[in-house]
Amino acid sequence: MSGATAMPDLRRDAFGQLVLGDVAVVAVRAFPIAAPEEAIALLDADGHERAWIARLHDLPEPVRALVAEALEQREFMPVIERLLDVSSFVAPSLWQVQTDRGATRFTLKGEEDIRRLGPDLLIVNDAHGVQYLIRDPQRMDRHSRKLLDRFL
Repeated sequence: MSGATAMPDLRRDAFGQLVLGDVAVVAVRAFPIAAPEEAIALLDADGHERAWIARLHDLPEPVRALVAEALEQREFMPVIERLLDVSSFVAPSLWQVQTDRGATRFTLKGEEDIRRLGPDLLIVNDAHGVQYLIRDPQRMDRHSRKLLDRFL
């Protein structure tokens, strides 16, 4: 969808829920990692597609801001920027990391919880199911690469 008339009736209701016309919707990315700004569906409570957004940046600013905010609220995938410390090179281990959302620590249950999604992309799942993204591990600082290499 594009143009100012694509979704003129997209708004938040009094409860903060995203509403298209008179139907509550959620924004869902088709390819959240590979193409996060493209292929976004607005789905109703039954999972039926109510609108399709080919490219987020094609939407007019007020609508784009609503959709971007809805996506951010629905998805939580911090990006690991640095590995500060790991308690052990044998799982389970406690990882202390710096993310794009601040410092945190989590438990890595096993090496299988680190998955390679491409040559420059990793997903790390913690013991509580939170997913962390590592973009281009080779560009991380030397200490971080050394720690990460022990698990790969």
